[in-house]
Amino acid sequence: MIQDNKWWKDATVYQIWPASYKDSNGDGVGDIPGIISTLDYIKNLGVDVIWLSPMYDSPQEDMGYDISDYTKVYPKYGTMEEMDQLIKECHARGLKLVLDLVINHTSDQHKWFQESRSSKTNPKRDWYIWKKPRYDADGNRKPPTNWISYFSGSTWEYDEKTDEYYLHMFAVGQPDLNWENEETRKAIYQDALKYWYEKGVDGFRIDTAGMYSKRSYEDAPIVFPDSEWQPCKEFHQNGPRIHEFHKEMVEQVTGHYDVMTVGEVGHGSREENLKYVSAKEKEMNMIFLFDLVELGSDPRDRFAYNGYKLSELKKAIENQSVFLEGTDGWSTTFSENHDQPRSVTRFGNDSDEWRVKSGKLIAMMIASLTGTLYLYQGQEIGMTNVPKDWDISEYKDINSINYYAELVKKYGDDKKKIAEFMKTLNLVARDNARSPVQWDASAHAGFTTGTPWTRVNDNYPKINAASQVNDPTSNYSFWVDMLKVRKSNKESLIYGKLEVVDFENEEVFSYFKESDDGKYKSYVVLNFTDKSIPFKSLASGKTELLISNQPDLVEDTLSPYEGRVYKVQV
Repeated sequence: MIQDNKWWKDATVYQIWPASYKDSNGDGVGDIPGIISTLDYIKNLGVDVIWLSPMYDSPQEDMGYDISDYTKVYPKYGTMEEMDQLIKECHARGLKLVLDLVINHTSDQHKWFQESRSSKTNPKRDWYIWKKPRYDADGNRKPPTNWISYFSGSTWEYDEKTDEYYLHMFAVGQPDLNWENEETRKAIYQDALKYWYEKGVDGFRIDTAGMYSKRSYEDAPIVFPDSEWQPCKEFHQNGPRIHEFHKEMVEQVTGHYDVMTVGEVGHGSREENLKYVSAKEKEMNMIFLFDLVELGSDPRDRFAYNGYKLSELKKAIENQSVFLEGTDGWSTTFSENHDQPRSVTRFGNDSDEWRVKSGKLIAMMIASLTGTLYLYQGQEIGMTNVPKDWDISEYKDINSINYYAELVKKYGDDKKKIAEFMKTLNLVARDNARSPVQWDASAHAGFTTGTPWTRVNDNYPKINAASQVNDPTSNYSFWVDMLKVRKSNKESLIYGKLEVVDFENEEVFSYFKESDDGKYKSYVVLNFTDKSIPFKSLASGKTELLISNQPDLVEDTLSPYEGRVYKVQV
Protein backbone atom coordinates (compact mmCIF):
# COMPACT_ATOMS: atom_id res chain seq x y z
CA MET A 1 0.00 0.00 0.00
CA ILE A 2 1.21 3.47 -0.84
CA GLN A 3 2.36 5.67 2.04
CA ASP A 4 2.12 9.40 1.52
CA ASN A 5 1.37 12.51 3.53
CA LYS A 6 -2.41 12.05 3.54
CA TRP A 7 -3.29 12.56 7.20
CA TRP A 8 -6.41 10.41 6.99
CA LYS A 9 -4.50 7.23 6.10
CA ASP A 10 -2.72 6.90 9.45
CA ALA A 11 -5.74 8.16 11.38
CA THR A 12 -7.96 6.38 13.85
CA VAL A 13 -11.56 7.63 13.72
CA TYR A 14 -14.00 7.55 16.66
CA GLN A 15 -17.69 7.56 15.72
CA ILE A 16 -20.20 9.38 17.90
CA TRP A 17 -23.92 8.69 17.56
CA PRO A 18 -25.24 11.78 19.34
CA ALA A 19 -28.58 10.59 20.78
CA SER A 20 -26.89 7.94 22.91
CA TYR A 21 -23.50 9.48 23.66
CA LYS A 22 -23.68 11.98 26.54
CA ASP A 23 -26.57 14.12 27.80
CA SER A 24 -25.63 17.45 29.38
CA ASN A 25 -29.04 18.86 30.33
CA GLY A 26 -31.03 15.94 31.73
CA ASP A 27 -33.61 15.63 28.96
CA GLY A 28 -32.59 12.02 28.30
CA VAL A 29 -31.06 12.68 24.87
CA GLY A 30 -27.36 13.02 24.12
CA ASP A 31 -26.24 16.43 22.88
CA ILE A 32 -23.36 18.52 21.56
CA PRO A 33 -22.34 20.03 24.93
CA GLY A 34 -22.15 16.44 26.21
CA ILE A 35 -19.74 15.60 23.40
CA ILE A 36 -17.59 18.65 24.14
CA SER A 37 -17.32 17.59 27.79
CA THR A 38 -15.70 14.26 26.78
CA LEU A 39 -13.20 15.43 24.16
CA ASP A 40 -10.22 14.87 26.45
CA TYR A 41 -11.39 11.29 27.07
CA ILE A 42 -11.44 10.72 23.30
CA LYS A 43 -8.10 12.44 22.76
CA ASN A 44 -6.48 10.36 25.53
CA LEU A 45 -7.64 7.17 23.84
CA GLY A 46 -5.27 8.01 20.99
CA VAL A 47 -7.67 8.72 18.15
CA ASP A 48 -7.26 11.48 15.58
CA VAL A 49 -10.69 12.09 14.08
CA ILE A 50 -14.27 12.21 15.35
CA TRP A 51 -17.04 11.16 12.98
CA LEU A 52 -20.30 12.68 14.20
CA SER A 53 -23.45 10.94 12.98
CA PRO A 54 -26.31 13.21 11.82
CA MET A 55 -26.96 16.14 14.12
CA TYR A 56 -29.01 18.09 11.54
CA ASP A 57 -32.59 19.20 12.07
CA SER A 58 -34.88 16.21 11.64
CA PRO A 59 -38.23 14.73 12.69
CA GLN A 60 -36.18 11.68 13.76
CA GLU A 61 -38.14 8.97 11.95
CA ASP A 62 -34.80 7.27 11.31
CA MET A 63 -32.81 8.87 14.14
CA GLY A 64 -31.55 11.82 12.11
CA TYR A 65 -30.96 10.12 8.78
CA ASP A 66 -34.16 11.88 7.70
CA ILE A 67 -32.91 15.45 7.39
CA SER A 68 -35.36 18.36 7.20
CA ASP A 69 -32.69 21.08 6.96
CA TYR A 70 -28.99 20.54 6.20
CA THR A 71 -28.08 23.98 7.56
CA LYS A 72 -29.71 23.68 10.99
CA VAL A 73 -28.98 21.63 14.11
CA TYR A 74 -31.59 19.33 15.69
CA PRO A 75 -32.73 21.39 18.73
CA LYS A 76 -32.46 18.49 21.21
CA TYR A 77 -28.78 18.14 20.24
CA GLY A 78 -28.01 21.82 20.65
CA THR A 79 -27.54 25.07 18.74
CA MET A 80 -25.45 26.14 15.79
CA GLU A 81 -23.30 28.13 18.21
CA GLU A 82 -22.58 24.92 20.13
CA MET A 83 -21.81 23.14 16.88
CA ASP A 84 -19.30 25.87 16.03
CA GLN A 85 -17.82 25.44 19.52
CA LEU A 86 -17.46 21.69 18.95
CA ILE A 87 -15.50 22.29 15.75
CA LYS A 88 -13.28 24.79 17.57
CA GLU A 89 -12.71 22.53 20.62
CA CYS A 90 -11.84 19.54 18.43
CA HIS A 91 -9.30 21.54 16.46
CA ALA A 92 -7.80 22.97 19.67
CA ARG A 93 -6.98 19.39 20.70
CA GLY A 94 -5.58 18.41 17.32
CA LEU A 95 -8.70 16.38 16.52
CA LYS A 96 -10.42 16.53 13.15
CA LEU A 97 -14.23 16.48 12.89
CA VAL A 98 -16.08 14.63 10.14
CA LEU A 99 -19.87 14.78 9.65
CA ASP A 100 -22.39 12.44 8.05
CA LEU A 101 -23.42 13.31 4.48
CA VAL A 102 -26.96 12.01 3.87
CA ILE A 103 -27.84 12.89 0.29
CA ASN A 104 -29.67 9.90 -1.17
CA HIS A 105 -32.83 11.18 0.51
CA THR A 106 -34.21 13.89 2.77
CA SER A 107 -37.05 13.96 5.27
CA ASP A 108 -40.54 14.41 3.87
CA GLN A 109 -40.58 17.52 6.10
CA HIS A 110 -37.76 19.14 4.10
CA LYS A 111 -38.93 22.30 2.32
CA TRP A 112 -37.75 20.82 -0.98
CA PHE A 113 -40.09 17.85 -0.66
CA GLN A 114 -42.93 19.97 0.66
CA GLU A 115 -42.75 21.94 -2.58
CA SER A 116 -42.25 18.83 -4.69
CA ARG A 117 -45.42 17.14 -3.44
CA SER A 118 -47.54 20.31 -3.62
CA SER A 119 -48.38 19.85 -7.31
CA LYS A 120 -47.18 18.15 -10.49
CA THR A 121 -46.27 21.53 -11.94
CA ASN A 122 -44.19 22.78 -9.02
CA PRO A 123 -40.60 23.67 -10.10
CA LYS A 124 -39.25 21.18 -7.55
CA ARG A 125 -41.52 18.30 -8.60
CA ASP A 126 -38.60 16.66 -10.39
CA TRP A 127 -36.29 17.02 -7.37
CA TYR A 128 -37.69 13.69 -6.13
CA ILE A 129 -38.71 10.48 -7.87
CA TRP A 130 -42.40 10.31 -8.70
CA LYS A 131 -44.16 7.60 -10.73
CA LYS A 132 -47.73 6.88 -11.80
CA PRO A 133 -49.66 4.00 -10.21
CA ARG A 134 -50.13 0.65 -11.87
CA TYR A 135 -53.48 -1.15 -11.89
CA ASP A 136 -54.14 -4.89 -11.81
CA ALA A 137 -56.78 -6.76 -13.85
CA ASP A 138 -59.41 -5.92 -11.22
CA GLY A 139 -58.60 -2.23 -11.29
CA ASN A 140 -56.78 -2.17 -7.95
CA ARG A 141 -54.08 0.48 -7.62
CA LYS A 142 -50.55 -0.88 -7.23
CA PRO A 143 -47.12 0.72 -6.67
CA PRO A 144 -44.92 1.26 -9.74
CA THR A 145 -42.63 -1.70 -8.88
CA ASN A 146 -42.41 -4.61 -6.42
CA TRP A 147 -39.31 -3.28 -4.66
CA ILE A 148 -38.88 -3.88 -0.94
CA SER A 149 -37.72 -1.09 1.35
CA TYR A 150 -34.70 -1.55 3.62
CA PHE A 151 -37.17 -0.97 6.45
CA SER A 152 -39.80 -3.52 5.22
CA GLY A 153 -42.80 -3.00 2.97
CA SER A 154 -42.89 -1.26 -0.40
CA THR A 155 -40.40 1.40 -1.47
CA TRP A 156 -43.30 3.42 -2.87
CA GLU A 157 -45.72 5.67 -0.99
CA TYR A 158 -48.94 6.88 -2.59
CA ASP A 159 -49.65 10.61 -2.50
CA GLU A 160 -53.38 11.18 -2.90
CA LYS A 161 -53.13 14.86 -3.77
CA THR A 162 -51.22 14.29 -7.02
CA ASP A 163 -52.24 10.64 -7.61
CA GLU A 164 -48.62 9.46 -7.88
CA TYR A 165 -46.15 7.47 -5.80
CA TYR A 166 -42.80 8.72 -4.52
CA LEU A 167 -39.79 6.47 -4.03
CA HIS A 168 -38.31 5.88 -0.56
CA MET A 169 -35.64 3.19 -0.29
CA PHE A 170 -35.79 3.52 3.50
CA ALA A 171 -38.58 4.90 5.73
CA VAL A 172 -41.80 6.35 4.33
CA GLY A 173 -40.62 9.72 5.59
CA GLN A 174 -37.33 9.52 3.65
CA PRO A 175 -38.13 10.28 0.00
CA ASP A 176 -35.25 9.67 -2.44
CA LEU A 177 -33.79 12.71 -4.17
CA ASN A 178 -33.63 12.71 -7.96
CA TRP A 179 -29.94 12.97 -8.77
CA GLU A 180 -30.66 13.09 -12.49
CA ASN A 181 -31.76 16.71 -11.97
CA GLU A 182 -28.72 19.02 -12.13
CA GLU A 183 -30.48 21.77 -10.18
CA THR A 184 -31.10 19.31 -7.34
CA ARG A 185 -27.46 18.30 -7.24
CA LYS A 186 -26.29 21.92 -7.09
CA ALA A 187 -28.62 22.60 -4.14
CA ILE A 188 -27.27 19.50 -2.36
CA TYR A 189 -23.67 20.57 -2.93
CA GLN A 190 -24.39 24.03 -1.55
CA ASP A 191 -26.44 23.15 1.56
CA ALA A 192 -25.06 19.75 2.54
CA LEU A 193 -21.37 20.14 1.65
CA LYS A 194 -20.06 23.66 1.07
CA TYR A 195 -21.97 25.16 3.99
CA TRP A 196 -20.17 22.83 6.43
CA TYR A 197 -16.77 22.92 4.74
CA GLU A 198 -16.84 26.67 5.16
CA LYS A 199 -17.55 26.17 8.86
CA GLY A 200 -14.35 24.17 9.14
CA VAL A 201 -15.42 20.51 9.22
CA ASP A 202 -12.75 18.11 7.98
CA GLY A 203 -14.77 15.84 5.75
CA PHE A 204 -17.74 13.52 5.48
CA ARG A 205 -18.82 9.95 5.88
CA ILE A 206 -21.07 9.56 2.83
CA ASP A 207 -24.26 7.65 3.63
CA THR A 208 -25.48 5.03 1.12
CA ALA A 209 -22.77 6.23 -1.24
CA GLY A 210 -23.56 3.78 -4.04
CA MET A 211 -27.32 4.31 -4.21
CA TYR A 212 -28.25 7.60 -5.78
CA SER A 213 -27.99 6.64 -9.43
CA LYS A 214 -30.99 4.43 -10.15
CA ARG A 215 -30.69 2.01 -13.04
CA SER A 216 -34.33 1.55 -14.13
CA TYR A 217 -37.81 1.21 -12.67
CA GLU A 218 -39.10 -2.29 -13.28
CA ASP A 219 -40.08 -5.26 -11.16
CA ALA A 220 -37.31 -7.11 -9.38
CA PRO A 221 -36.97 -10.89 -9.79
CA ILE A 222 -39.01 -13.00 -7.36
CA VAL A 223 -36.60 -14.40 -4.75
CA PHE A 224 -39.06 -14.52 -1.83
CA PRO A 225 -42.19 -16.21 -3.31
CA ASP A 226 -44.24 -15.68 -0.16
CA SER A 227 -43.68 -11.91 -0.19
CA GLU A 228 -45.21 -9.20 -2.35
CA TRP A 229 -42.02 -7.13 -2.10
CA GLN A 230 -38.65 -8.22 -3.48
CA PRO A 231 -34.96 -7.24 -3.03
CA CYS A 232 -33.99 -4.71 -5.67
CA LYS A 233 -30.29 -3.94 -5.15
CA GLU A 234 -29.50 -4.39 -8.84
CA PHE A 235 -31.70 -1.40 -9.66
CA HIS A 236 -30.14 1.14 -7.29
CA GLN A 237 -26.64 0.00 -6.28
CA ASN A 238 -23.63 1.23 -8.33
CA GLY A 239 -25.91 2.71 -10.97
CA PRO A 240 -24.82 4.07 -14.38
CA ARG A 241 -24.05 7.65 -13.24
CA ILE A 242 -22.89 7.09 -9.66
CA HIS A 243 -19.20 7.64 -10.43
CA GLU A 244 -20.00 10.69 -12.54
CA PHE A 245 -21.91 12.17 -9.59
CA HIS A 246 -19.06 11.57 -7.16
CA LYS A 247 -16.51 13.08 -9.52
CA GLU A 248 -18.73 16.13 -9.95
CA MET A 249 -19.02 16.49 -6.16
CA VAL A 250 -15.24 16.54 -5.86
CA GLU A 251 -14.76 18.88 -8.80
CA GLN A 252 -17.36 21.40 -7.69
CA VAL A 253 -16.89 21.34 -3.91
CA THR A 254 -14.80 18.78 -2.00
CA GLY A 255 -11.66 19.10 -4.11
CA HIS A 256 -11.25 22.69 -2.92
CA TYR A 257 -10.64 21.65 0.73
CA ASP A 258 -8.10 19.49 2.62
CA VAL A 259 -10.65 16.99 3.88
CA MET A 260 -11.36 13.26 4.00
CA THR A 261 -14.32 11.34 2.60
CA VAL A 262 -15.38 7.78 3.31
CA GLY A 263 -18.25 6.20 1.43
CA GLU A 264 -20.73 3.65 2.74
CA VAL A 265 -20.67 1.40 -0.31
CA GLY A 266 -20.96 -1.94 1.44
CA HIS A 267 -20.99 -4.31 -1.50
CA GLY A 268 -19.70 -4.68 -5.03
CA SER A 269 -17.10 -6.34 -7.17
CA ARG A 270 -13.42 -5.51 -6.75
CA GLU A 271 -13.49 -3.69 -10.08
CA GLU A 272 -16.52 -1.63 -9.08
CA ASN A 273 -15.23 -0.75 -5.62
CA LEU A 274 -11.86 0.39 -6.95
CA LYS A 275 -13.61 3.04 -9.04
CA TYR A 276 -14.74 4.76 -5.83
CA VAL A 277 -11.33 4.88 -4.12
CA SER A 278 -8.68 4.96 -6.84
CA ALA A 279 -6.66 8.15 -6.38
CA LYS A 280 -6.68 8.85 -10.10
CA GLU A 281 -10.48 8.59 -10.26
CA LYS A 282 -10.87 11.28 -7.58
CA GLU A 283 -14.21 10.23 -6.09
CA MET A 284 -13.60 9.55 -2.38
CA ASN A 285 -10.68 8.60 -0.15
CA MET A 286 -11.94 5.27 1.15
CA ILE A 287 -15.03 3.08 1.51
CA PHE A 288 -16.70 0.83 4.03
CA LEU A 289 -17.22 -2.76 2.90
CA PHE A 290 -19.57 -5.05 4.83
CA ASP A 291 -18.01 -8.49 4.35
CA LEU A 292 -17.12 -8.79 8.04
CA VAL A 293 -20.06 -7.05 9.72
CA GLU A 294 -22.64 -8.95 7.64
CA LEU A 295 -20.97 -12.31 8.24
CA GLY A 296 -23.57 -15.06 8.64
CA SER A 297 -26.48 -12.89 7.48
CA ASP A 298 -28.32 -13.15 4.19
CA PRO A 299 -27.31 -9.95 2.30
CA ARG A 300 -30.93 -9.63 1.18
CA ASP A 301 -32.30 -9.83 4.74
CA ARG A 302 -30.23 -8.94 7.81
CA PHE A 303 -32.60 -10.93 10.06
CA ALA A 304 -32.07 -14.14 8.10
CA TYR A 305 -29.04 -15.24 10.11
CA ASN A 306 -27.26 -18.56 9.52
CA GLY A 307 -24.11 -18.23 11.62
CA TYR A 308 -20.53 -18.61 10.37
CA LYS A 309 -17.31 -20.57 10.76
CA LEU A 310 -13.95 -18.96 11.61
CA SER A 311 -12.70 -19.78 8.10
CA GLU A 312 -15.56 -17.66 6.74
CA LEU A 313 -14.53 -14.78 9.00
CA LYS A 314 -11.00 -15.11 7.60
CA LYS A 315 -12.35 -15.01 4.06
CA ALA A 316 -14.44 -11.92 4.81
CA ILE A 317 -11.41 -10.08 6.17
CA GLU A 318 -9.28 -11.23 3.26
CA ASN A 319 -11.90 -9.93 0.80
CA GLN A 320 -11.92 -6.52 2.48
CA SER A 321 -8.14 -6.35 2.70
CA VAL A 322 -6.79 -7.62 -0.58
CA PHE A 323 -9.06 -5.83 -3.02
CA LEU A 324 -6.74 -2.82 -2.81
CA GLU A 325 -3.41 -4.61 -3.19
CA GLY A 326 -1.42 -3.37 -6.14
CA THR A 327 -3.65 -0.30 -6.55
CA ASP A 328 -3.51 3.39 -5.63
CA GLY A 329 -6.71 3.14 -3.58
CA TRP A 330 -7.41 3.09 0.16
CA SER A 331 -9.92 1.49 2.49
CA THR A 332 -11.06 1.00 6.09
CA THR A 333 -10.96 -1.46 8.97
CA PHE A 334 -13.86 -1.64 11.47
CA SER A 335 -16.10 -4.06 13.33
CA GLU A 336 -18.82 -1.77 14.74
CA ASN A 337 -20.91 1.24 13.83
CA HIS A 338 -24.38 2.66 14.48
CA ASP A 339 -25.95 0.07 12.14
CA GLN A 340 -24.18 -2.99 13.58
CA PRO A 341 -24.30 -4.98 16.82
CA ARG A 342 -21.48 -4.98 19.36
CA SER A 343 -18.44 -6.91 18.15
CA VAL A 344 -17.69 -8.51 21.54
CA THR A 345 -21.06 -10.25 21.33
CA ARG A 346 -20.96 -10.82 17.58
CA PHE A 347 -17.40 -12.13 17.12
CA GLY A 348 -16.12 -12.70 20.65
CA ASN A 349 -17.63 -14.01 23.88
CA ASP A 350 -19.59 -11.59 26.06
CA SER A 351 -19.82 -13.88 29.10
CA ASP A 352 -18.41 -12.45 32.32
CA GLU A 353 -15.49 -14.88 32.08
CA TRP A 354 -14.30 -13.97 28.59
CA ARG A 355 -15.84 -10.57 27.75
CA VAL A 356 -12.78 -8.44 28.54
CA LYS A 357 -10.24 -10.81 27.02
CA SER A 358 -12.19 -11.48 23.81
CA GLY A 359 -12.77 -7.74 23.45
CA LYS A 360 -9.01 -7.27 23.46
CA LEU A 361 -8.68 -10.09 20.91
CA ILE A 362 -11.00 -8.28 18.50
CA ALA A 363 -9.10 -5.03 19.12
CA MET A 364 -5.88 -6.76 18.02
CA MET A 365 -7.55 -8.09 14.90
CA ILE A 366 -9.21 -4.87 13.76
CA ALA A 367 -6.24 -2.64 14.64
CA SER A 368 -3.74 -4.84 12.77
CA LEU A 369 -5.59 -4.65 9.45
CA THR A 370 -4.80 -2.30 6.57
CA GLY A 371 -6.73 0.94 6.09
CA THR A 372 -8.03 3.79 8.21
CA LEU A 373 -9.25 2.41 11.55
CA TYR A 374 -12.76 3.20 12.82
CA LEU A 375 -13.99 2.72 16.40
CA TYR A 376 -17.57 3.17 17.54
CA GLN A 377 -18.58 4.83 20.81
CA GLY A 378 -18.41 2.34 23.69
CA GLN A 379 -16.34 -0.15 21.72
CA GLU A 380 -13.26 1.02 23.60
CA ILE A 381 -14.78 -0.15 26.90
CA GLY A 382 -16.16 -3.41 25.50
CA MET A 383 -19.87 -2.60 25.51
CA THR A 384 -22.03 -5.59 24.63
CA ASN A 385 -25.35 -6.28 22.94
CA VAL A 386 -28.48 -5.63 25.00
CA PRO A 387 -29.68 -8.50 27.26
CA LYS A 388 -31.37 -11.45 25.59
CA ASP A 389 -34.44 -11.25 27.82
CA TRP A 390 -35.45 -7.74 26.77
CA ASP A 391 -38.94 -7.51 25.29
CA ILE A 392 -39.60 -6.16 21.78
CA SER A 393 -40.98 -3.01 23.45
CA GLU A 394 -37.41 -2.08 24.44
CA TYR A 395 -36.31 -1.96 20.79
CA LYS A 396 -36.65 1.52 19.29
CA ASP A 397 -35.09 1.21 15.81
CA ILE A 398 -37.55 1.56 12.92
CA ASN A 399 -35.89 -1.39 11.19
CA SER A 400 -36.51 -3.70 14.16
CA ILE A 401 -40.04 -2.44 14.81
CA ASN A 402 -41.21 -2.67 11.19
CA TYR A 403 -39.73 -6.13 10.67
CA TYR A 404 -41.37 -7.43 13.85
CA ALA A 405 -44.73 -5.98 12.78
CA GLU A 406 -44.43 -7.69 9.39
CA LEU A 407 -43.60 -10.98 11.11
CA VAL A 408 -46.64 -10.78 13.40
CA LYS A 409 -48.83 -9.85 10.44
CA LYS A 410 -47.55 -12.89 8.56
CA TYR A 411 -47.46 -15.52 11.30
CA GLY A 412 -49.82 -14.19 13.95
CA ASP A 413 -49.20 -15.55 17.43
CA ASP A 414 -46.72 -18.25 16.35
CA LYS A 415 -44.63 -18.33 19.53
CA LYS A 416 -41.87 -20.43 17.95
CA LYS A 417 -41.43 -18.02 15.01
CA ILE A 418 -41.44 -15.02 17.34
CA ALA A 419 -38.89 -16.62 19.68
CA GLU A 420 -36.58 -17.48 16.78
CA PHE A 421 -36.82 -13.95 15.48
CA MET A 422 -36.14 -12.38 18.89
CA LYS A 423 -33.00 -14.50 19.20
CA THR A 424 -31.72 -13.21 15.85
CA LEU A 425 -32.89 -9.66 16.59
CA ASN A 426 -30.88 -9.66 19.80
CA LEU A 427 -27.76 -10.71 17.89
CA VAL A 428 -27.86 -8.41 14.84
CA ALA A 429 -30.28 -5.51 15.53
CA ARG A 430 -29.08 -1.94 15.19
CA ASP A 431 -30.55 -1.26 18.66
CA ASN A 432 -27.52 -3.02 20.16
CA ALA A 433 -25.26 -0.14 19.11
CA ARG A 434 -27.75 2.49 20.24
CA SER A 435 -28.06 1.85 23.96
CA PRO A 436 -26.51 4.81 25.83
CA VAL A 437 -22.77 4.95 26.42
CA GLN A 438 -21.91 3.62 29.87
CA TRP A 439 -19.87 6.37 31.53
CA ASP A 440 -19.95 5.26 35.16
CA ALA A 441 -21.82 3.10 37.68
CA SER A 442 -24.31 5.78 38.76
CA ALA A 443 -27.97 5.79 37.70
CA HIS A 444 -28.44 5.37 33.94
CA ALA A 445 -24.68 4.80 33.63
CA GLY A 446 -23.99 8.53 33.98
CA PHE A 447 -25.45 9.09 30.51
CA THR A 448 -28.19 11.38 31.81
CA THR A 449 -29.64 12.75 35.04
CA GLY A 450 -33.09 12.36 33.52
CA THR A 451 -34.93 9.46 31.88
CA PRO A 452 -32.96 8.11 28.91
CA TRP A 453 -34.75 8.03 25.55
CA THR A 454 -33.84 4.34 25.28
CA ARG A 455 -32.95 1.87 27.98
CA VAL A 456 -29.39 1.62 29.28
CA ASN A 457 -27.83 -1.85 29.11
CA ASP A 458 -28.27 -3.62 32.46
CA ASN A 459 -24.56 -4.43 32.71
CA TYR A 460 -23.39 -0.82 33.16
CA PRO A 461 -22.23 -1.34 36.78
CA LYS A 462 -19.67 -3.83 35.42
CA ILE A 463 -18.90 -2.12 32.10
CA ASN A 464 -18.28 1.63 32.24
CA ALA A 465 -15.63 4.16 31.28
CA ALA A 466 -14.93 5.48 34.79
CA SER A 467 -13.81 2.06 36.00
CA GLN A 468 -11.50 1.56 33.03
CA VAL A 469 -9.57 4.73 32.21
CA ASN A 470 -7.09 4.23 35.07
CA ASP A 471 -7.10 0.42 35.06
CA PRO A 472 -4.12 -0.94 33.09
CA THR A 473 -5.93 -4.28 32.62
CA SER A 474 -9.11 -2.78 31.09
CA ASN A 475 -10.38 -2.78 27.52
CA TYR A 476 -9.90 1.00 27.36
CA SER A 477 -6.23 0.76 28.39
CA PHE A 478 -5.67 -2.07 25.94
CA TRP A 479 -7.05 0.05 23.09
CA VAL A 480 -4.67 2.87 24.11
CA ASP A 481 -1.75 0.44 23.93
CA MET A 482 -2.92 -1.22 20.71
CA LEU A 483 -3.29 2.12 18.92
CA LYS A 484 0.29 2.97 19.89
CA VAL A 485 1.50 -0.39 18.55
CA ARG A 486 -0.46 0.19 15.33
CA LYS A 487 1.09 3.59 14.68
CA SER A 488 4.63 2.65 15.68
CA ASN A 489 4.47 -0.30 13.26
CA LYS A 490 2.42 1.40 10.60
CA GLU A 491 4.50 0.17 7.63
CA SER A 492 3.15 -3.34 8.21
CA LEU A 493 -0.01 -2.88 10.28
CA ILE A 494 -1.58 0.16 8.58
CA TYR A 495 -0.11 -0.26 5.09
CA GLY A 496 0.97 -3.90 4.89
CA LYS A 497 -0.24 -6.70 2.63
CA LEU A 498 -2.30 -9.42 4.30
CA GLU A 499 -1.28 -13.07 4.09
CA VAL A 500 -3.63 -15.44 5.90
CA VAL A 501 -1.95 -18.69 6.99
CA ASP A 502 -3.51 -21.98 8.15
CA PHE A 503 -6.73 -20.90 6.42
CA GLU A 504 -8.77 -24.02 7.25
CA ASN A 505 -8.04 -23.83 10.99
CA GLU A 506 -11.43 -23.21 12.64
CA GLU A 507 -9.93 -22.25 16.01
CA VAL A 508 -6.97 -19.93 15.38
CA PHE A 509 -6.72 -16.99 12.98
CA SER A 510 -3.07 -16.36 11.98
CA TYR A 511 -1.75 -13.90 9.43
CA PHE A 512 1.27 -11.90 8.36
CA LYS A 513 1.27 -8.22 7.45
CA GLU A 514 4.21 -7.18 5.26
CA SER A 515 5.18 -3.78 3.88
CA ASP A 516 5.38 -3.31 0.11
CA ASP A 517 9.18 -3.04 0.22
CA GLY A 518 9.52 -6.19 2.37
CA LYS A 519 11.41 -4.36 5.13
CA TYR A 520 8.70 -4.60 7.79
CA LYS A 521 6.65 -7.61 8.82
CA SER A 522 4.16 -8.38 11.59
CA TYR A 523 2.72 -11.72 12.66
CA VAL A 524 -0.72 -11.88 14.30
CA VAL A 525 -2.09 -14.96 16.10
CA LEU A 526 -5.65 -15.02 17.50
CA ASN A 527 -7.31 -17.89 19.39
CA PHE A 528 -11.07 -17.59 18.84
CA THR A 529 -11.99 -20.40 21.27
CA ASP A 530 -12.56 -20.76 25.00
CA LYS A 531 -9.91 -23.49 25.30
CA SER A 532 -6.12 -23.64 25.36
CA ILE A 533 -4.48 -24.64 22.09
CA PRO A 534 -0.88 -25.75 21.37
CA PHE A 535 1.05 -23.04 19.54
CA LYS A 536 4.04 -23.15 17.24
CA SER A 537 5.11 -19.97 15.51
CA LEU A 538 4.79 -19.96 11.73
CA ALA A 539 7.16 -17.03 11.42
CA SER A 540 10.61 -17.72 10.01
CA GLY A 541 13.33 -15.79 11.79
CA LYS A 542 13.41 -13.94 15.08
CA THR A 543 10.20 -12.44 16.49
CA GLU A 544 9.56 -9.75 19.11
CA LEU A 545 6.24 -9.70 20.98
CA LEU A 546 4.63 -6.27 20.57
CA ILE A 547 1.40 -6.83 22.47
CA SER A 548 -0.75 -9.60 23.94
CA ASN A 549 -3.93 -9.85 26.00
CA GLN A 550 -2.42 -12.64 28.15
CA PRO A 551 -0.33 -11.39 31.11
CA ASP A 552 1.33 -14.74 31.93
CA LEU A 553 2.25 -15.86 28.45
CA VAL A 554 3.19 -19.51 27.85
CA GLU A 555 5.33 -19.64 24.72
CA ASP A 556 3.98 -22.86 23.22
CA THR A 557 0.32 -22.51 24.27
CA LEU A 558 -2.46 -20.09 23.34
CA SER A 559 -4.82 -19.68 26.29
CA PRO A 560 -8.57 -19.11 25.64
CA TYR A 561 -9.16 -15.99 23.50
CA GLU A 562 -5.48 -15.13 23.59
CA GLY A 563 -4.04 -12.93 20.88
CA ARG A 564 -0.49 -11.89 20.09
CA VAL A 565 1.06 -9.40 17.70
CA TYR A 566 4.72 -10.00 16.85
CA LYS A 567 7.30 -7.96 14.99
CA VAL A 568 9.26 -10.21 12.64
CA GLN A 569 12.90 -9.48 11.87
CA VAL A 570 13.28 -9.40 8.10
